[in-house]
Amino acid sequence: MRSAARIVSAAEAVAAIPSGATVAVGGFVGAGHPELLSSALEQRFLETGTPRDLTLVYCAGQGDRRTRGLNHLAHAGLLKRVVGGHWNLAPKLGQLAMANQIEAYNLPQGVLCVLLREIAAKRPGIFTRIGMNTFIDPVNGGGRLNTRTTELLVERISLDGEDWLRYRTFPVTVGLIRATTADAHGNLTLEREAIIGEVLPIAQAARNHGGIVIAQVERIVEHNRDPKAVRVPGIFVDYIVVSDGVQHDQTFAETFNEAYVNSLGRAAVFDPMPFSERKIIGRRALREIQTGEIVNLGIGLPESVAAVAAETGRLKDFTLTVESGPIGGVPAGGLSFGCSAHPEAVVDQPSQFDFYDGGGLDIAVLGALEVDAEGSVNVSALGGGCFCGVGGFVNITQSAKRVVFTCTFRTEGLAVDAVDGTLRIVREGKKAKFVRQVAQVCFHGPTAVRNGQQVLYVTERAVFELKADGLHLRELAPGTDLAADVLRQMEFTPHVSTPGPMPAECFAK
Repeated sequence: MRSAARIVSAAEAVAAIPSGATVAVGGFVGAGHPELLSSALEQRFLETGTPRDLTLVYCAGQGDRRTRGLNHLAHAGLLKRVVGGHWNLAPKLGQLAMANQIEAYNLPQGVLCVLLREIAAKRPGIFTRIGMNTFIDPVNGGGRLNTRTTELLVERISLDGEDWLRYRTFPVTVGLIRATTADAHGNLTLEREAIIGEVLPIAQAARNHGGIVIAQVERIVEHNRDPKAVRVPGIFVDYIVVSDGVQHDQTFAETFNEAYVNSLGRAAVFDPMPFSERKIIGRRALREIQTGEIVNLGIGLPESVAAVAAETGRLKDFTLTVESGPIGGVPAGGLSFGCSAHPEAVVDQPSQFDFYDGGGLDIAVLGALEVDAEGSVNVSALGGGCFCGVGGFVNITQSAKRVVFTCTFRTEGLAVDAVDGTLRIVREGKKAKFVRQVAQVCFHGPTAVRNGQQVLYVTERAVFELKADGLHLRELAPGTDLAADVLRQMEFTPHVSTPGPMPAECFAK
């Protein structure tokens, strides 16, 4: 008969992690991260100098932009290599990468979470076009972030006469995951967790490569009554650390929100958005979403689309999804991004990306840092040595049937107003967003055109459409001057014929 699961302290659990291990950590932004374990691992390293030379693998960014999450692991010596999907929420990791102190890779979030399944099955990798012609493509660097990083984890190959990218698998030897409850045999359920994430692939990958799995849980019960509720079977779990709620908040923003785990309840309540360039953009982008469509909204400015939809009663017209797994409901923002209030369903993250990658999204609305003349978009290279990472952006933008990029026309100091349904630019932004060439290609315009995607770029004063010969000005805000307010504020000249007006209701106060 199988023995009971080993219940140990966090310190005892992380002491079992050997130097040189490849450690996969679960979580999404502020949800599902095993905070008690990552902080214990940091403390052990600071006290003993071990373990050393770890390879850290994670799919979505896990952190609060300060000290929590993966920021705990940002120590030279503790880490040798980091393979991650998003870096902005763990700036301490980014600092190590930019200082050339660790090997560092940025690969698409959706590729990484599915890659964990391939690692578990000991298959040779993922064969996909996700990342083709972006900075992740090996012809453009292979997602390597500094000169210290020399090994390519991505290669171009030919299959049936067509080019594909192969993302190579590698052994995972330690899995750090989080759940709500463990029974006496170590079976894990996630009833109070807002997401499922990739807990099962992480556990299977570590187990099948002779490694260890450490699970942080809130509580232990003797028996689990519903075997279908088990997300990670106890046969994969080596150590269980009981948090009793300590360092186990549902997200880094909220201790516990019942709406994230309950499909029933009152509709999400939004305070009316004050008038701003964000509201203009949200209103215009919302007009692109049609009744009955399946939608993904990015973090940041695209969140205004959900807020405007709530104000106008349109949330019921379409289904919002989040790459972390929720389907339906209303996506949360900030450090609770990845969760949804009253979702209809929550699937695991790899399955959500299977659906996305196969073209399941009707439309995606995402942000943009820079846009260039060929319609390519940068969302990761911030300038000044700062790096954000792409997260699920590459998967979503390459696979959705229609893509709407949202951004202000210029940045740094922009202020606008509206008078009688017309736009007035009170103060111009200091920095252009429409540039000659983006600093880093995260979305490749020409590839999107060849694939037949419909792509729009929505700002507070103009709307552009991507065509085979580049950006075409499609709409102009009432009250603006084409030459002074648009063309002279860009680093390239778009195609201009007879643009129509942006809808007057976008500028209502």
